[in-house]
Formats: sequence, C-alpha cells, structure tokens
Amino acid sequence: MFDNLTDRLGGVLNKLRGQGRLTEDNIKETLREVRMALLEADVALPVVRGFVDRVKEKAMGGEVMSSLTPGQVLIKIVNDELIGVMGEANESLNLAAQPPVVILMAGLQGSGKTTSVAKLARWLKETQKKSVMVVSCDVYRPAAIDQLETLATEVEAEFYPSGTDQNPLAIASAALKQARKQFMDVLIVDTAGRLHIDEEMMGEIKALHADVSPVETLFVVDSMTGQDAANIAKVFDQALPLTGVILTKTDGDARGGAALSIREITGKPIKFLSVGEKTTALEPFHPERIASRILGMGDVLSLVEDVQRKVDHKKAEKLAKKLQKGKDFDLDDFREQMEQMANMGGLSSMMDKLPGMGNIPDHVKNRVNDREIIRSIAIINSMTFKERRFSNIIKGSRKRRIALGSGSQVQEVNKMLKQFTQMQKMMKKMKGGGMAKMMHGLKGKMGPGGLGGPGGGGGMPPGGFPF
Repeated sequence: MFDNLTDRLGGVLNKLRGQGRLTEDNIKETLREVRMALLEADVALPVVRGFVDRVKEKAMGGEVMSSLTPGQVLIKIVNDELIGVMGEANESLNLAAQPPVVILMAGLQGSGKTTSVAKLARWLKETQKKSVMVVSCDVYRPAAIDQLETLATEVEAEFYPSGTDQNPLAIASAALKQARKQFMDVLIVDTAGRLHIDEEMMGEIKALHADVSPVETLFVVDSMTGQDAANIAKVFDQALPLTGVILTKTDGDARGGAALSIREITGKPIKFLSVGEKTTALEPFHPERIASRILGMGDVLSLVEDVQRKVDHKKAEKLAKKLQKGKDFDLDDFREQMEQMANMGGLSSMMDKLPGMGNIPDHVKNRVNDREIIRSIAIINSMTFKERRFSNIIKGSRKRRIALGSGSQVQEVNKMLKQFTQMQKMMKKMKGGGMAKMMHGLKGKMGPGGLGGPGGGGGMPPGGFPF
C-alpha cells in the first residue's frame, strides 16, 4: 500500500533535504505537488484541503524559516500532519469489559468481512491470549456460514453453528448464551453483507446491535474503493455507533486514499489493516508507523513484531542447534526458511517495512518476486528424501524429473539449486567462527552497491531467498 504516494512524496520531499533556505515560493510549489500526490492517491478532497492548509500554516512560521535545516523541519511537519490525519496513535480494542466481550462485524458483501472475523479471532488468541467464539448471522448466503466454520477450524476458534432457516437475532442471542456458558472471553458476530446499502440491511443490523449490545462494532471495508470507503463508513456510522474500522485488501491497494480519508471523514479510528489472504495477515493500525512508511522511512517496529509473532521459533532454534553440531544445511532446511518467509507475507511485505526502500531503483525492487518462493518450495517438494539430503546427486535426469513433477523448467531447478548452494556456503560459516564470521561474509556479498548492488548477490540475504 501507498507505493504511488511514497514515490510521489519521496520525490517532492527529497528536493527539500539539505536545502539551506526555503522561500515562500518554493514552499508553495512543494505543497502544490503534495496536494497533487494526495489527490492521485484518491484521498478525499476535504481531507487534502485541510492537510495542505495546516502544513502551509506551520511551514510559513518562523520555526521553518529560521531553522538551519528548513527542509528537514518541513518534512517533519508533513510527517506529523500525516499522523494527525490518520488518528495520532493506535486505538486498541476494548477487551476490559465483562466477558464475553461481543464484537459485531459490519460491512458490504465482498469486503472481506468473514475472513476478517477469522483473522481477528487468530490475532486475539495469539497476541491477547483470549478464548474466542465466532458465529455467522448471514442466513442469506449458506457459503458464508460454511466458510466461517472452515476458517474457525483453521484458527482454532470455537464455532457456534447456524443455519439459513434461522432468524439472525435468534442465532446471535443463542451464541451469546453459549459463549457465557463456556466462559469464552470474546464472541465475534459476523453479520450479513449486501451488494449495496439498503433499509432492510440497516434495520436488521440495528436490531442485532440492540440485542447483543456489542462492546466493539467494527466496520470492514475494502481499501481498493479509495475515498468511497470513507463515505460508506460514514453512512454505516449514522445507523450504528461504530467503534472502529478494519481496512482490508491493503496489499493490493497501491494508492492508500482510504487510509488517509476515513478518520477525518467519519471520526472513527482504523484499528486494523488486513495485509493479505492468510489468517495471519492482520496487523494493528499505527498511524505513526504508516506515516513513516509513506515517507519512505520504513517501519522496523512492525517488522520486528512480525518476526516475533509469525516465525516458528522452535524450528529456528532446531536449525541453529543442528548447525552448531556441525551438520549440513540441506534442502529441507532451505524449504523451511522459505516457508517461514512466506508466513511473514513474503519478501515484498518485508521490503515495504525496511527503511530507505524508496531509494532503491525500481529495476532492483522488481526483482523481488514472492512467486519464486512458492515455485522453489514446489521444486523441493518434487525431490526424494535422498535428493533433499544430498543435493550433489541431483544431475541431468533427476533435474528433468524434478522439473516435470513441479511444473517448472530445468533452468528454474538449476537457479534454485544455485541459490541453495550460496545459502549453504553462508550457513557453513556459522560452524567455525560463528555469527561474526557469517556477518562478515554477508557484508562482503552485499558489496559497495548495497542491497542488490554491483558487488551484491542480488538478494536479502544475499544468494539466499529467491529473487
């Protein structure tokens, strides 16, 4: 998300860095370009106007004009205003109420509501250590009930069964009684969506709200709809007392207009971003971190949290012990590393959170392709146990069989084996001189050009994960 906005704002603000003096004219020119960048990102016009006016008022003040680094001060003003537009700080769920805490999910059909229920259930279980029950009141789409049951099994949440012949209010009421009986911490109620807002839909969800008295009423909206997402949320808020928003499909939204418009138009905070299809792909919305990403300064805190939450630490520890004992890093280990990377949202997701990625040339960024990870895993899965353990036996006929079994070309098998060999060499350095020696090797492979530079292995870690 925000790729286009980051590119545009990055170009505008880079001109300011290091400037010893700012004039009224070049401030106006900068703000004109900032305004265009925001409008191209599909940010709502009233939000853009307010944003530019506030930045202009502060930029024309004595603090900027008299500063020794006026460009840097102006960039800080833009950063602070971005944070202000999105809500200052993360607003967490209210889980302090008497259990079961009821969370009502509302939204239009196709917004990703049912998937968001499962993602939220998983997040509550893993990060808040809560027991969670989920229930579907969408009696108009049998597939929605089946989908939620399947997802509940995946995230290990309690599923309360419902049917298309039941009344939504009766379902929600019965689920609440059952959640109390089982001493559940949280009950998440999935409501019916429609293709558009209508009176029947609003009447039903109002009645549901009155019946179960939710502590949190979250509106799920597709970020791809841009500033319209904010307008739809405003209509819902007039019917329901919304407490927050979950913005979905943000991994496919390169503009980011919804994220920058919702808070100012509705007054409601974005509480979560859905950043992919997997049930692990949900992260709390931190305005200060998002502003940092928009301005190309990365989001290391979220990256660290991803590693802590999504990496299987037992497997990582097992690999470390294996290498310490002097055993070889084999293709099974390589596959496991790629699976861990995929669980974190892939390399492209990680790159979004790394500082300075805005300065990396597009032709280098474009080499990052998460499909390569999936293809490499498929290639390794087509190998025998012996081949995965002793990669040196993989020659011509074996390569042809592996390529055929994985739906790939022999050249792709060769490429994956080359990457594995480079990673294996790097891992061998952990046996002798330990981490210091490995880091020295990393530095050498990175080369003077940095990530993917002239002396580099074209990847991160170099020669490791597929690019």
